Amino acid sequence: MRKMKPEKPAVKDEKKKPTLRSEIYDWVQSMITALMICVVVLLFFVRVIDVNGSSMNPTLFDGNKMLVSDLFYKPKAGDVVIFKKSEYDPDKALVKRVVAVGGQTVNIDFETGIVYVDGEPLEEDYTADLTFNKLDFMGPWRVPEGSVFVMGDNRNASTDSRDKRIGNVDERLIVGRAYLVIYPVGELRWIR
Repeated sequence: MRKMKPEKPAVKDEKKKPTLRSEIYDWVQSMITALMICVVVLLFFVRVIDVNGSSMNPTLFDGNKMLVSDLFYKPKAGDVVIFKKSEYDPDKALVKRVVAVGGQTVNIDFETGIVYVDGEPLEEDYTADLTFNKLDFMGPWRVPEGSVFVMGDNRNASTDSRDKRIGNVDERLIVGRAYLVIYPVGELRWIR
């Protein structure tokens, strides 16, 4: 006669139900991780900067908050940038649009209000009005390598590269490019 092995008792495939304490712990841990990721991103990759004034109307308005980044950024014409210029105001960051980069020549016909870069008129559907305010501009103006020529979108109410206190902006003074309006929330949009 053969001896039969005793059968092993069936293992119940029961999963432990999470307790309220473990659910709260998981939730708090997830929130702390998300907060740490946000802090790292805001410290090293993007910044939130306020718009002060009307020089960028109708693109940006006083009180808007923007996400700005300089990660892998090289300025190009048409970008909205933030920079500091100590000759103008050492404590104030300025928001303007890059009109020309190093090596290009800017000229402005103040009678017609048209801005020219390298002899070609700019198509500027983002401006509030044509450019009639001369400030200190004496053109044509060649932009040195490593610098940019900037102007506000509200051309006749903007202090920008036409003003000798700002002039050409060294690319090293650029804090970053503005990508997104995040406040007011109802106006959330990409900046073009």
